[in-house]
Order: sequence, then structure tokens, then C-alpha cells
Amino acid sequence: MEEEGRKLLEEGIRKKVISPGKGDLSTFPNGTKVVFHYRTSLCDGTILDDSRTMGGRSKSMELIMGKKFKLAVWERIVTTMRQGEVAEFTCDTKHTALYPLVSQSLRNISIGKDPLEGQRHCCGIAQIHSHHSLGHKDLDYLQANPQPLVFAIELLEVLPPGSFQLDMWAMTDKEKLDSVPLIHEEGNSLFKQGKIKEATEKYYNAIACLKNLQMKEHPGDEAWVQLDQTITPLLLNYCQCLLLQGQYYEVIEHCTSLLFKYENNVKAFYKRGKAHAAVWNEKEARADFAKVLELDPSLEASVNKEVKAMEERLRSKQAEEKGRYKGLFDFKAMPAAATTG
Repeated sequence: MEEEGRKLLEEGIRKKVISPGKGDLSTFPNGTKVVFHYRTSLCDGTILDDSRTMGGRSKSMELIMGKKFKLAVWERIVTTMRQGEVAEFTCDTKHTALYPLVSQSLRNISIGKDPLEGQRHCCGIAQIHSHHSLGHKDLDYLQANPQPLVFAIELLEVLPPGSFQLDMWAMTDKEKLDSVPLIHEEGNSLFKQGKIKEATEKYYNAIACLKNLQMKEHPGDEAWVQLDQTITPLLLNYCQCLLLQGQYYEVIEHCTSLLFKYENNVKAFYKRGKAHAAVWNEKEARADFAKVLELDPSLEASVNKEVKAMEERLRSKQAEEKGRYKGLFDFKAMPAAATTG
């Protein structure tokens, strides 16, 4: 234990055990999956990220040893821990320079966004030395002012190689591409069973996988376009799930982005029209539904049904508002003011 602590200190890492774990220390061969919760803080105690609360939910971190995770120090520190152990690691700046990029990806994932959103088409070191904003003030500051960080880690599970199915991020490019049709079908099956949240996650994982591959291609090139065309039906399915979960503004955002590239996509107009109708954007909804009819007259019955439902909701809303303010300015109903003499 003392020898391990000495080695860590030589590497610029100081470990403090909060709660010891159980069992023997794993050898962590390549391919081992480690599952842990983490909390990242500045040395003054300011918390940057906490896997138990990020995005409003508790989501543990998973690493596959030997896959060259961008933040290499996490692989190093977990190899000193037993399952169930809780420890704090204060890591010198040389280990933490890439944390802002890692944090940005983890924050994106926690709210259902593309983990690579906002990152330029260049390596992590190039991004660190650029002035590109990461979209978070604390991460922008950390990127401009690299400093030691404290990682509080709770090691939940250590799974030996071959005892689990690889997560998307741990796959090779070919494995990712080959897995997409299967994930797409799994999403469709879950959707048909009414398991909307589970289907949403499947579609999202497939989209994130393809986006990851697309980042390696030059926009507009044949390979990039082929990947984008594969993403489109997945994104539309994802939007359908979001509609059913009331995430209307996100649907509008995704469909608008899609229509910027594919201006005659009927399904995108239709889903965006439904989302606009749901958030009382009557003018925009009517415009989208009109475009649907222009592109595909056979959808007239479906469009008419949506427009009728929107009109009924609008009438109901207007009646409710009218009743709410009825009598507010009815002076006859107001009691006479008291007078003094």
C-alpha cells in the first residue's frame, strides 16, 4: 500500500482513502470494464461535476481498460482501488489538461445530446490551445487556466474481459458501423412495445455512434453524406419518441436542422408541425402542415386531423383564459367603496 502511494506521488497523484473496499486488488488486464461514480472538484472545493447528479440523474461512469480513454489518469487511479472502495485523488495539472473536453462530452451525454457536440474537427490538444468555447463558463475558465483537480471515486464494479457486451464507445469503427442496424431494429421493437424511453436511448446511441464516425470525415464528402443519410431516419424516430415524451422544443430544433440539409423531408415537416402545435405556435404549425400537403397530398387526412386537434386546443385555451379573467374589469360586480365624512 505504501509502495503504491509512493509511486502515485512520483507521478503527481496524491491518494486519500475515504472508505476501504473489499476483496483482492484486481490486476485490471486490458479489456476489463470498471464502473464507478466520480466527483470532480477544484482544489478549493468547488465542484465541477458529479456523476450522481449530472443532468438531474445518477449515471455511473464506465471505462474499458486499454482503450486509451482521453483522460488517461482515470485509468491509472482506478487500478489502485478495490471494489467498493471510495478514495480521493489530487492530480497535478499534467494529468488534467484534457478534463474540460471530457467534461463537456459527459455533460452532453447526461442531457441526451451528442457527446461530440461543440467540439471541433481536430485533436484534443489542438482544442485545448484554441480559443473555442466549450459552452460552459467553468470549463472555458479551466481550459484557459489548467490546474490540479481532485477526483473522488467510488469503484462500483470490476468486470473481467469477455463477461459483458461492449458499449458503443469502446467499439472499433467497423464494430460501430456493423452494430447500427441491430440497434435500430432494437429501438423499433421497443417502440412497438410502448417502451418509449428505452427506444429513445437505442436511437440516441445509434445516432451518437454514427456522429462519431462522421466526425472523422470531411463534410460533404461521399462517406460523410452516406453516414448523414443513415442518421436521418434514426433522428426522425428519435424525434417521434421525444414528441411522445413532450420534448417539443428539442423536436423543433432537430427537425429544423434536418430540413436545413434536406428541405423536402416530409416527415421532418410533419413532426415539427406537431411540435409547433403543441407549444401554441399556430402560424408555424400551419406553415409546416401546408408544406406536408404540398409534398405529399396523400397525407391530407392525417394533416386535417392534426389541424383540427390544434384548433380545438386553441379554442379550449381561449375559453379558459376568458373565464379566468371574467369579472376582472366588471365594475358592476365590484362592491361600493367605503366613504368617510
